[in-house]
Amino acid sequence: MTGRYRFISEHAEVYGVTRLCRVLAVKRRQGYYEWLAAQPVRQARQDDDEQLAALIRQIQAEHRGYGSPRITAELRRRGLRVNRKRVERVMRERGLAGITRRRRRSLTKPDAKAAPAPDLIRRASPPPHPGCASLATSRTCPPPRAGCWMIDALMGSIICLGPSFVTVTLPD
Repeated sequence: MTGRYRFISEHAEVYGVTRLCRVLAVKRRQGYYEWLAAQPVRQARQDDDEQLAALIRQIQAEHRGYGSPRITAELRRRGLRVNRKRVERVMRERGLAGITRRRRRSLTKPDAKAAPAPDLIRRASPPPHPGCASLATSRTCPPPRAGCWMIDALMGSIICLGPSFVTVTLPD
């Protein structure tokens, strides 16, 4: 709606508000006037955001690498009542970002000396085509309401085998 209201405000003198609202399918013409009346408030908010962005740039120059949480804390220390989400939004809109000093590290490290996992399906080689072997053992699975479910390893899908008990036996 904002784009439509902006268009109406730019062309209202030439075509008239009523006609433009009808052409642009604006159901409430009063909504345009409400949007127009709120323009000073929006402008004041943008000015406040620009002042906040200047302070954020100043803090980032003083403290290299500060992100939004630390900048929010610094602004509060300086006496400003500011919300963390507002600081994040202002930084995001202006392309300001903190420096990430930490390296990402994996928590799981493979053991080079460990033996490989046993082949529970006992395959000598991969199956010739998808769907001929699955990740299951010889057992009867009790059905849930819709049926028994089996995971197909190669297809990456879950297969419902039916509403009754089903025995899945893999070849040796």
